[in-house]
Amino acid sequence: MENNSFHTPVLLREVLDLLQIKNGEKYIDATLGGGGHTFEILKLGGKVLGIDCDQDAIGFVKFKIQNSKFKIEEDIFLFQGNFRDIDKIAHLKKFTKVSGIILDLGLSSYQLRDKTRGFSFQQEGPLDMRMNRNLQVRAENLVNILTKGELYELFSKLGEEHRARSIAEHIVRARRVKTIQTTSELSRIVEEAYGVKKRDLSLFEKQKINKKVFQALRMAVNDELNSLKIAIPKALGLLKENGRLGVISFHSLEDRIVKKAFIEYEKLNMGRIITKKPIVPSEDEIRKNRRSKSAKLRFFEKLS
Repeated sequence: MENNSFHTPVLLREVLDLLQIKNGEKYIDATLGGGGHTFEILKLGGKVLGIDCDQDAIGFVKFKIQNSKFKIEEDIFLFQGNFRDIDKIAHLKKFTKVSGIILDLGLSSYQLRDKTRGFSFQQEGPLDMRMNRNLQVRAENLVNILTKGELYELFSKLGEEHRARSIAEHIVRARRVKTIQTTSELSRIVEEAYGVKKRDLSLFEKQKINKKVFQALRMAVNDELNSLKIAIPKALGLLKENGRLGVISFHSLEDRIVKKAFIEYEKLNMGRIITKKPIVPSEDEIRKNRRSKSAKLRFFEKLS
């Protein structure tokens, strides 16, 4: 696997500029992925605790370290876990009072490409969608067990899908005949709910129709919004004075949580918002990496 094939980090230069990396200081990359942010922090002299709930990400970064000048348990410390437990992990690895923390939410390019993970409607695979493969609940379970009303709530709230009711009805009807097990089966059901008869849809058309349903299921399986709500105050508690927390979100609900939390902490005089408006990718970055298009970066500095 090539160094950059796991995941292309979004808003990399902006993150590094705002973290203000200092030699010998400690930083936490709470969503390690392919190590894009982490390795740049290391190059600038920082020490990094890299956290990811996906064992594949941990394994990939370990492989990259073998071909670098950096050393595990000296320059970089790795831990498989959910960032909602960032406080426990940080204390275990002696990464309290850190200078900066970055959360890059969403999926890695690798996870989307791996058809066995079931994250993408573009790949034929099992309806899994677990970032941590030790989780008990899969997307298949939700699709086949939730009631029509629960599916409607899921798609309308997490997916902000305007055809949530019709999609829920079509899913319930389809699973009476056969258990829904694959990404392509679910995709066809969603397209039928949209009234699509043809099978030769363009990638743009398929994305427009399927994206919100797949996104909602993934967010529910991994409890992503609750994890974010839990992680933010814990992350701030780990920062030293003038330490900074950055969050890259890809969904309006995520961005809303980050924005609201930062405003509340600023009102409580716990720190200040560095980014009065979220930073978004440049046109050049979007051209090079289409997945960066919906990214929003917000930064907060702890004052005491």
